Amino acid sequence: MEFSIKERIVLLFSLPTEGNITALKIMRKMREDLSFSEEEHKEFKLVIENNKTPTWDYENQTKKDIPIGEKATDIIKDMLQKLDREQKLTIDHMALWEMFMEDK
Repeated sequence: MEFSIKERIVLLFSLPTEGNITALKIMRKMREDLSFSEEEHKEFKLVIENNKTPTWDYENQTKKDIPIGEKATDIIKDMLQKLDREQKLTIDHMALWEMFMEDK
């Protein structure tokens, strides 16, 4: 599945930090796959600091193909549904909602 820089950041910061051991292992792998390499940090002029909104070269529309398995998809869908139920979805989540929750 292809993710933009923004989608990667939003998903990274939205993934649950708790769950059973299987879910935690899947989420750890997802975080590694969604994370940015040193080369990407330089290429995108990416700055991610604690408690600050990440910034990057917004002109760069590069997407990265990241494999998302069935269980990982279920975790992401559950996370989005939980945010929806709690009315904590933000405009930044909309692209992820469309990718994972809407039938194509």
